[in-house]
Amino acid sequence: MYRFFIDSWQLENDYIEIIGDDYNHIRNVLRMKIGEKVLLSDGSDKEYEACIVEYTDNTADSPCVRLKITDVFGNARELPAKITLFQGYPKGDKMEQIVQKAVELGAYEIVPVMMNRCVVKLDDKKASKKVERLNSIAESAAKQSKRGLIPKVRDIMNMEQALEYAKSLEYVIIPYECAEGMEHSRNVLKEAADMSSVGIFIGPEGGFEASEIERLQLIDGKVITLGHRILRTETAGMTILSILMWLLEK
Repeated sequence: MYRFFIDSWQLENDYIEIIGDDYNHIRNVLRMKIGEKVLLSDGSDKEYEACIVEYTDNTADSPCVRLKITDVFGNARELPAKITLFQGYPKGDKMEQIVQKAVELGAYEIVPVMMNRCVVKLDDKKASKKVERLNSIAESAAKQSKRGLIPKVRDIMNMEQALEYAKSLEYVIIPYECAEGMEHSRNVLKEAADMSSVGIFIGPEGGFEASEIERLQLIDGKVITLGHRILRTETAGMTILSILMWLLEK
């Protein structure tokens, strides 16, 4: 069954109206007929089965598809912990791939971070457009993976802002190529699985500077290794997200 996101205020009405891109997708791409059903989510702990009752193609207002709620379900697709991925901003289109896969693997939000060894430099205008594009990718990935919410891609932060933001989380993990001790890493990940909010810091292509690791440790960040191989920036985050997803799934 196809799945779409709505705003919570739409549930206050007898009928739910969907316009814009989702309307076009339902009407012209999927070619769904009156009586067919879809799943709707407003980002809460519930999802709604809804039946298509009408297309308003010929009205003066914007065309829409009208749906009626037929059933309500609890939403069990979200992880019990909110995982925030702090990603050192990479080169090229790697950030788009990272956002897509992080959403599929259950990340609650993604924070692009300009770290000392980031090569990319963005002015405010370019940064705003990048974040807008990344949020569009997050929405598409959330629909495809049938997430209960659309993970948010935050505005690009510098390291100081990211550190301050991370202080609100219960637990912070930092995979680092210079770290050692697989048993320590296993213990940290097991501890993280018992937390309600977890931050993961991933360095850019050039890795972290030692001073950044020191500052992360000052906010009680746990430095771990992911093994004897050096992973690319776009691989490291997905590796630790995969492990946490497996540990957290009920």
